[in-house]
Amino acid sequence: MDQNKQKSSTDYYQKVGLKYQLYNSLFLTLPIGGIKDIGILVPILIESCRTNLLEGKSPKYIVEHFFELHFGEQEEEKYFNFLFRVIQFIERQVVLIDAIEDATFPDLNNMEGSGSITDLLTKVSREKKQEELLEKLSDFSIRSVLTAHPTQFYPGRVLAIITDLAKAIEQNDIDLINSYLMQLGMTPFFNKEKPTPYDEAVNITWYLENIFYHSVGNIIISLRKKLHLKPGELQFIRLGFWPGGDRDGNPFVNSKITLDVARRLKETILKCYYTDIRLIRRRISFRGVYERFLDIEQNLLTCIRKYKYWDFETFREEIQSILTELNENHNGVYKELVEDFLDRMNVFGFYFASLDYRQDREIIENTLEHILTTNTELSHISVNTLFSGKATCKISQSTDESISDTLNTFTTMKEIQAVNGEKGCNRYIISNCRSDKDIASAFYIAKQTAYQNEKIPIDFIPLFESIDDFENAEKIMSKLFSNQDYKNHLASRGNKQTVMLGFSDGTKDGGYMCANWNIFKVREVLSTLSEKTGIKIVFFDGRGGPPARGGGNTHNYYVSLGSKIASSEIQLTIQGQTISSKFGTKESARFNLEQLITAGLDNIIFNDDHKKLNDEEYKLLDEISSLSYRAYDELKNHSLFTSFLIEMTPLKYYNRTNIGSRPDKRNKSEQKEFNQLRAIPFVGAWSQIKQNIPGFYGLGTALKKMEDNGKIKIVAQLYLKSQFFRSIIENSMQSMCKTFFPLTQYMKNDSIYGEFWSLLKHEYDLTERLILQVSGQKVLLEKNQNIKESIALREETVLPLLVIQQYALMRIREKGLTNNQKETLEKIIIRSLFGNINASRNSA
Repeated sequence: MDQNKQKSSTDYYQKVGLKYQLYNSLFLTLPIGGIKDIGILVPILIESCRTNLLEGKSPKYIVEHFFELHFGEQEEEKYFNFLFRVIQFIERQVVLIDAIEDATFPDLNNMEGSGSITDLLTKVSREKKQEELLEKLSDFSIRSVLTAHPTQFYPGRVLAIITDLAKAIEQNDIDLINSYLMQLGMTPFFNKEKPTPYDEAVNITWYLENIFYHSVGNIIISLRKKLHLKPGELQFIRLGFWPGGDRDGNPFVNSKITLDVARRLKETILKCYYTDIRLIRRRISFRGVYERFLDIEQNLLTCIRKYKYWDFETFREEIQSILTELNENHNGVYKELVEDFLDRMNVFGFYFASLDYRQDREIIENTLEHILTTNTELSHISVNTLFSGKATCKISQSTDESISDTLNTFTTMKEIQAVNGEKGCNRYIISNCRSDKDIASAFYIAKQTAYQNEKIPIDFIPLFESIDDFENAEKIMSKLFSNQDYKNHLASRGNKQTVMLGFSDGTKDGGYMCANWNIFKVREVLSTLSEKTGIKIVFFDGRGGPPARGGGNTHNYYVSLGSKIASSEIQLTIQGQTISSKFGTKESARFNLEQLITAGLDNIIFNDDHKKLNDEEYKLLDEISSLSYRAYDELKNHSLFTSFLIEMTPLKYYNRTNIGSRPDKRNKSEQKEFNQLRAIPFVGAWSQIKQNIPGFYGLGTALKKMEDNGKIKIVAQLYLKSQFFRSIIENSMQSMCKTFFPLTQYMKNDSIYGEFWSLLKHEYDLTERLILQVSGQKVLLEKNQNIKESIALREETVLPLLVIQQYALMRIREKGLTNNQKETLEKIIIRSLFGNINASRNSA
């Protein structure tokens, strides 16, 4: 059993379960809507939901029968009011679970165990690879990119309460815990209006200032001391930032927003520096040095208040000079404070986190067509012509805001670099990249607008998302690498090319197994291409959400890739509940960052045979992937697939939750076409009805074919040997553990969707039986008890929300509802979305 994940099955119960039972009793006093007995009725409702669902009763029957037993004949408005109070109550119970898990994180996870830096250094010492570690560290890095993708429904005020509540739980301060729960009872859990992209950025900078500044710095400082290196020598942890820069399908992001966010990022890191300098000055009160710190404080304060320019190199040289003076004239007293500060400075610069631009290829193409003056159609203009800049154009603004914004893009990036430094904004990501011309088009626009006679200090990053994109990636990158103008550009960028791989949309497009395997293969072929061309490939993963979208245990995934795949840098997105659940405290942030670091270093330092796939194993995975894709693709093209999502799930209500600034689909059409659906509401809709189809569908069919062909034992052997295949199976298990078909069993008798529902249920049953056989486990997640028990506690807690949501969905499909009834039922559906999603924080 992996000691990083769990110590024993009783650990979770003792550390979390018992405390939850104790503190949960305090909810009986919560001031929620004046219903005194709500806390007594909720456990009764939970038991009623569980027993009746297992007996095949529908959610509508369960809710109405509960009303009949406990309320008798009353006006419907009073019934609805009770349901809203239940939702409020359970939302806050989920917060309590989150806070307890945060408080007990170090107790539930071995902070020095497998996957930690301490463990890595022990292994390095044992195998005498110290020099190799130092060599690899000079070229190794991880980049965690924070995004505003709406998979987290907690507003900032609730996140603050979770933080304070967790501290009170650590101290077992009952009075304080009770006070925070009372505060929680009176605090709203949802926004009346959608946040702006700037609002989202401000919310996420809280994590930069309060968590990452400390955790990242502490990791760097600790490792630097253990390796006896000079201050500032280690810079292998980097942070990225999408809010305010990510334009893909978000019409509300513009140049002003981007500049405002860049300014906010700089202000935030300067405030961190200012706070540290003040603390350092209190200790280093020596004549001459003290006054220099006062000057630094004043300069930082001026920069914060007036956004005044101050050269970062000048700032760093001044701190280095002070360190030298301490060593030479003051016996090095308190020099470690300055050394630690230098470590942080060299990681965060004056930008804190690199602000990434992202735009869809179609917008770039529309912009190019707008400025080209030639009569030749864009499709006939060669890539060479675009890269060389020989195509004639006329820059003019457009009434189309997306085109005007794209024309201002590179001027804006240039302005940010001038103030925050080049690393502050030097990456341009092209979504849905389909050809080398997409890169060439963006390059051409940059050249014509902001860098006419200059080198372009920007990395152009193709984002491959669909299964077809993965298959075409090698051809596209080969063409790019053979273009001399682009090769010259890469040479000016250190001969490094970043390639982004979209787990989310890949899973939505091809299914869980197929997406993961095809991403693995594209990594291999592009790594081989890198070796041939001498151009370093860096993979940037659109990861970080639930297992159904490719998440799960991130360390296990990366450490399983092996040395054949380029992994000198690990880059991935972190979003939604992943930010708060995996990086919401300093301890959890340290733990999860170290897991990423050691996964990458393990692959490039140690050569483990169990990570290598022989030809037969490769063919076997190819076969399983193809069979899985065929089954998922057949489901995706089923005549009822999209209509089922629209009619039988809360999909169409996602955009009314006011949790994110982005629309729930990429175009403005009222039609919900599959290709236009974003991965988050797509997966979220399946999760809300507890079917989690994207996390397993097709895998069962593929394994059944293996069984029919007498290959199931070979698959079981592959599970034991291949850490990559094992991580896929275990992540799928995690997704299936949050699947509960009894919730929607009533659909089996639906005149339209009955057979479709049965198809989904059959695949689940098939997958469960066969992955248990392949993994040698008796129940799902048998080897991951802490995760299993966390899921079980959360799923039991939110069961009434699921039933209430289904009740409202069933009622809203009835004929003869009044406008008032329909409006109230829609509000119930929307409100129930919050608690259900928040309860899935352990899915990340």
